[in-house]
Amino acid sequence: MTQTTDAVADADAVQETGPGRRRVRVHRAWFVAAVTFVTIIGAAAFRSLPGLLIDPLHQDFGWSRGTIGAAVSINLALYGLTAPFAAALMDRFGIRRVVAVALSLIALGSGLTVWMTAAWQLLLCWGLLVGLGSGSMALAFAATVTNRWFSERRGLVTGILTAASASGQLIFLPVLSWMVDHQGWRPPAVTVALAALAVVPFVWLLLRDHPADVGLKPYGAKEFVPKPEPVPGAARRAVTVLLKAARTGPFWLLAGTFAICGASTNGLIQTHFIPAAHDEHMPVQAAASLLAVIGVFDVIGTIASGWFTDRFEARRLLAVYYALRGISLLFLPMLLAPSVHPPMVFFIVFYGLDWVATVPPTVALCREHYGDDSAIVFGWVLASHQVGAALVAFLGGVARDVFGTYDMVWYASGALCAAAALMALVIRRRPVASVPVTA
Repeated sequence: MTQTTDAVADADAVQETGPGRRRVRVHRAWFVAAVTFVTIIGAAAFRSLPGLLIDPLHQDFGWSRGTIGAAVSINLALYGLTAPFAAALMDRFGIRRVVAVALSLIALGSGLTVWMTAAWQLLLCWGLLVGLGSGSMALAFAATVTNRWFSERRGLVTGILTAASASGQLIFLPVLSWMVDHQGWRPPAVTVALAALAVVPFVWLLLRDHPADVGLKPYGAKEFVPKPEPVPGAARRAVTVLLKAARTGPFWLLAGTFAICGASTNGLIQTHFIPAAHDEHMPVQAAASLLAVIGVFDVIGTIASGWFTDRFEARRLLAVYYALRGISLLFLPMLLAPSVHPPMVFFIVFYGLDWVATVPPTVALCREHYGDDSAIVFGWVLASHQVGAALVAFLGGVARDVFGTYDMVWYASGALCAAAALMALVIRRRPVASVPVTA
């Protein structure tokens, strides 16, 4: 039965061309990429939710924004700390199993919030369950699928799968914000749970761990590639690389700058922009739509940043990105208003272009300093990104409770971005061989 299903799922698309009626084959790798894209979109639904529910949960339960921010903080921290081990989990148990369990955890965590009555339940559902689920599907999922199923077009596929998260935000934010406005916070939580569960059958039926599982070569490969045996000790290697990289200065500078990157994006704007705009009497749907627009322009900004990284010095690019981001945050308190006006639109477009523009030069600097271990080192740098996001998600809520406004949060984040710009310039240029991480 499994072989029949695989044969049907791997059926070739037929296109008649000319008198010879030639068959055009569509490699199954593209179906796997499509399933991966849809899966990431389904998982991205929760990333759209916390900012929408801070005010409703505060009103319904009387919980402080600091308490609600703590749940988001746990989620973001676990997302980052789980990510370095996600590839090891997929090597050990297979992509399908890990992704199916991760989606189920996201659905369980989001769905159970409907019945919660105490703050610790929010910490458990939003923080622990959804954090572990989303962390197990971090960058490792897209990277593993791309590396195993594609020998050619890897850059294109990576870009498409990276865009899936932004596409999910674009799809879900307007819908969920409308539901919050008209039906309360519980229907959106159920919607997120159903979105994650709806993808599980596609993952289980159509996703395969390796092309060899269905007797295929990777897309573009000249020869058949046998499925590798599970790599023992992959998690131990991740820890070993961390310990050795931590002895070098560039690692701490990269981790510090990327922590500030997470603090000023996921922790700040993604979590607190909507409630901050609502404080200024902007409708929730309007604020959510602005946040969705950021998701559109971050794709453009990332592609452009990759192009710049191939042509300019990475550390100088980082300094420019962080400096511009910090300046824009200093102006944000003056831009928030009951209605959307051109300066606010300009801020949203600019911030979207800068949102993940820091990723390509950060990856390039990891590669320059750590060579073959750069992917693992970047995984730990990404963990620092999420820890920074977690801290600001929590502290931003506390600051709002204490000061009654988010102004102090915007100014402090702008100052942090200025510090990140200086830290980027301090990173020294070094040949890869001069930092033998695995020696």
